[in-house]
Amino acid sequence: DYSINASLVLSNVAIIKHDKAGLVTFSHKTHSLLSADRKAGQMHKIMELLYRQKSGFLETSYELLYATITRNINQRSLLILFTNFETVASMQRQLPYLRQIAKRHLLVVIFFSNTELKKFIQKPASNTEQVYLKAIAEKFDFEKRQIVKELERHGIASVLTAPEHLTVNTLNKYLELKARGMI
Repeated sequence: DYSINASLVLSNVAIIKHDKAGLVTFSHKTHSLLSADRKAGQMHKIMELLYRQKSGFLETSYELLYATITRNINQRSLLILFTNFETVASMQRQLPYLRQIAKRHLLVVIFFSNTELKKFIQKPASNTEQVYLKAIAEKFDFEKRQIVKELERHGIASVLTAPEHLTVNTLNKYLELKARGMI
């Protein structure tokens, strides 16, 4: 839901700012592909496609995403990828595809911080078990920040955000890139 709302707001602002907006949704297969456009009916098409999306639990194919983008998006474009890497290792498995996409497009990877984990980390530990659990939680939180650094090391912009701030942070990133003349 957070990603859908952020996509709708971002698409609307892009069209208002005279940019084109399109959509690719995927998991283990491509679910929808809407070519970027700024025509009047584009927002309606985006809305329809997004509201038809279902959560999937199969492994996401970034290889398929790369192939879909290569076949269908010929002009250099800003691509906002909503995903949720939990570990550096899971991101590194997909990194070759992300790097290939970033060679031809301006790729921004957007993923979530775990707000419950952050709340747990903030609480003082009251016993030995909580000390261990807190150490594990801190490791997971650290992993998320490492993913940002690793992506940036490869020239891929990213946004790590709490779900409730997704729309604002995604929009801010778009406006930042636009102000810097990157799109």
